[in-house]
Amino acid sequence: MQTKTLKIGTRGSALALVQAHETRDRLVKAHGLNESDIEIVVISTSGDRIQDRPLSEVGGKGLFTLEIEEQLADGRIDFAVHSSKDMPTFLPEGLHLSVFLEREDPRDAFIGRNVKSLADLPLGAIVGSASLRRQALIKRLRPDLKLVNFRGNVQTRLRKLADGEVDATFLAYAGLKRLDLGHVVTELMDSRAFPPAPGQGAITVESRIGDDRIDNLLAPINHLPTSTALACERAFLGTLDGSCRTPLAGLATISGEALHFHGMILLPDGSEVHEVTGEGSVADAAQIGRDAALRVREMAGAHFFTDWL
Repeated sequence: MQTKTLKIGTRGSALALVQAHETRDRLVKAHGLNESDIEIVVISTSGDRIQDRPLSEVGGKGLFTLEIEEQLADGRIDFAVHSSKDMPTFLPEGLHLSVFLEREDPRDAFIGRNVKSLADLPLGAIVGSASLRRQALIKRLRPDLKLVNFRGNVQTRLRKLADGEVDATFLAYAGLKRLDLGHVVTELMDSRAFPPAPGQGAITVESRIGDDRIDNLLAPINHLPTSTALACERAFLGTLDGSCRTPLAGLATISGEALHFHGMILLPDGSEVHEVTGEGSVADAAQIGRDAALRVREMAGAHFFTDWL
């Protein structure tokens, strides 16, 4: 299929490396390649280096992709592997998300140090989270809790929890499963009451538009139901101009040729919430997401977004 070593760009966290290895393994199997045919290139990103401030204050989730995309754009790497939920709605010119691997469980996981569930936390307990979506959802359900910014990779956050810096935290269940850490979960959150971020649980591959050699190589590992669901969720996100400064959630599920979408937008303090659903054919996935965003925007009214941003 190719005459030179392929280079995959990735962040250097344990989870990012697991995702890059999964992508490599799927390509090896799909094309009968050797592992040595695909090199995994670790790239340090601003999002990994800046740990003392919320992402919303320093540039948003694009900080997890900036340096990787620079190397992709100039050809130093052939494609990049990311967590889909980390990807900004608008990508740099000339790049696209070409494939999505089969999605893992998209739910959020609650991890309590001395309790089993969010409801069991005592009044005023401290919960660590860097996600504005999770913070807003927590405040909606438990306005008595104290929330603190909680940055770092999975292992760092689990260590901080074990050291007693917080009483509980939330992490994506998919990432924990990929790291064989599912046993640390004390409660899995219901995806209706505590919906995930758009794209949560899915690995995506970013490549250069027009690079047919690479896109043809990647095509066999694309999981169509996942890419269809993500088309809906990212259309919802994009229509609302979602970013790390905007608490919103969205999950599309597919049954046969039918797609169902559930979305939610919240004020950061959880005091106001608007939910929307959409249904239709998988062929109309992106339109279902866009229509849901327009309807929930109308429901919320202009005042909501003035406070939101």
